[in-house]
Formats: sequence, structure tokens, C-alpha cells
Amino acid sequence: MSNTTEVFVLSMYDDLGELRYLYFTLALLYYVSVILTNSVLIAIIYVNESLHEPMYLFMCSLFVNEIYGSTSLLPCFMVHILSDTHEIAAVFCFIQIFNIHTYGCVEFGTLTIMAYDRYVCICKPLHYNVIITRRKVQIVIVVIWVVCFLEIGILLFFTAREKRCRTVINKVFCPHHLVLELSCDPDRTLSIVHDLVVGLLFTVAAPVSYITYSYVKILLECLKGSRETKMKAIETCTPHFISLVTFVFACFYSLISQRFDVSSVPYPLCVLLSTYAMVIQPFQNPVMYGLKLSKIRRSSHSHCILTVVSSICNSSISLYICQHTVSSLVK
Repeated sequence: MSNTTEVFVLSMYDDLGELRYLYFTLALLYYVSVILTNSVLIAIIYVNESLHEPMYLFMCSLFVNEIYGSTSLLPCFMVHILSDTHEIAAVFCFIQIFNIHTYGCVEFGTLTIMAYDRYVCICKPLHYNVIITRRKVQIVIVVIWVVCFLEIGILLFFTAREKRCRTVINKVFCPHHLVLELSCDPDRTLSIVHDLVVGLLFTVAAPVSYITYSYVKILLECLKGSRETKMKAIETCTPHFISLVTFVFACFYSLISQRFDVSSVPYPLCVLLSTYAMVIQPFQNPVMYGLKLSKIRRSSHSHCILTVVSSICNSSISLYICQHTVSSLVK
């Protein structure tokens, strides 16, 4: 096995000068907002017994995964913003790869099973309580997490055994494909098998195909259903659909950018798109579900949502103060 005391260099970090403190503050405020929004919704669902339904259990799993995904990137990102060398130890690089890949795997798995839940709820409402039970949901959630952890763990076991002759990674985080490219004699077979079989077929193609099938069935049911059925479908499916589309786009861009030259893409946009899944998605999902689903809005504990709004406002105020502080420093 390779020496885990070796270090890699994340070369995509730019020299920010005094602006590094501004960007660090913004990243910290954003990270706190992500943790807060997801935690508040988890607490609301946990405390309110009327929300102890299968769909909301899936949401809890999704919100936990958003915290997990953002934590896999943002703390390390903030450290490197303030750093001058942008080096990362191999062991921490592999931990980050494990966290990011398991986050993506769990995200897709959860979104897929949520599509099945919506399909049964709208197309087979009389059988919903028989097909979808709390016990089954709990088992499925555990299976998704365990399978993803095992899959990525086995992949990294073989990757870590490779001997590396290079150290520079042209990213702001550690992607598996680029770390594998650092090997003296990289085994392309492992990368191809993972990308095509595990990454494309099982993690992306299969879930997206089933989700598409579910939405086609829901659409057909809505066309012949009542106005109430249509409104119910729109309310419960819109957040899920938006979440899925944005996440698929983020994953697709990540795969493309690791294998093709994207130097023509402006630097800030390139960084944003490459980290979209771990940065924007964890904040976007709780906001959409919290504002869109009426049962959460009408919850007796919905005043917690006001805490989130207040924190966002405070973040905006802090941003305004930081901008003026930096302006004064520049002057």
C-alpha cells in the first residue's frame, strides 16, 4: 500500500490576497446556514408526530446527507482559502474522496426511492399504507447508506494501493479520477469499470431511468385525475424534480470536467460548477422542501423556520459589513 504520509497539491486555488478573509467569512457563514437549515427541518420532523410518515423519513435521510456532503468539502475548502501552500495529506484526500462519493451515491439512492414513494402515493393511494411502511422505509434507508459505504470503500482500497509519481491535482478538492491519474502506471481498468459500471450504470443511469418511469406514470395519472390529484402531485413532486435535475447536472459536469479541458470556462464559474453538488445542493434542498410542503409549513413547530430565515438575514448583513470592511482596507 502507498505511503499515506505523502501530500498532494490542490492547484486550482488562486492567490486571493487580503480577499481570502472575506471569502473565508462567506464560506463559514454559508456552511453554518447549511447546517442550520437542514438541522431545523430534521428537528421539526422528529418533534412533530404528524410528520412521522415514510416521505418525511426519506427527507430526514436526505437532510442528513446534505450535512454530510457539505462537511466533506467546505471545512477543507475554508482551510485552503487561508493557506498559502494548498497541500493536503494523502490520508485526508482519500477521506474526502470517500465522503464525496458516498454523498453522491446516497443522494441518488434517496432521490430514487423518494420517486417510488411519490409514484405509489399518487398512482396507488389505496395501497400506499400497505406498500410503504415506516419499517420498510427505515430498512431501505439503512441499506442505501451501507451499500454506498461498502462500494466506495472497496474502490478506495484498490486506489490507495497504487504507487504515485505525481502530486498535483487541478481541483479545489480531491476527485477519485484525478487522484488515480497521479499513479506511476495507473490501472485504467479500475477507472473504466468504476465510471461505466458503478458510476454511470448503477449510480446514475439506473436511478434516472426508474425516476423517469415513475414521473411518466405520475403524469399519466394526473392527466386523467382530479384537480386535487394534480395539486398534490405538483406540491410533492416539484422539490424532488428540481433537486434531481440540478444534482444530475452537477454530477455530469463533474465527470466531464475531470476528463476534458475546461480551461475556457471562467475560473469562478468553474469552481462553482465543480463544487455545486456539495455546496449549493445541501442548501437548496431544505429550503425547497421547507417552503413547498404545506405540512411542514403548517407544523406547530414551524416557527423554527423563522430561525433559518433570521440566520440567512444575519448572513446577508454580515456580508454587507465584510464588503465594506474590505473596501476600506483596499482604500
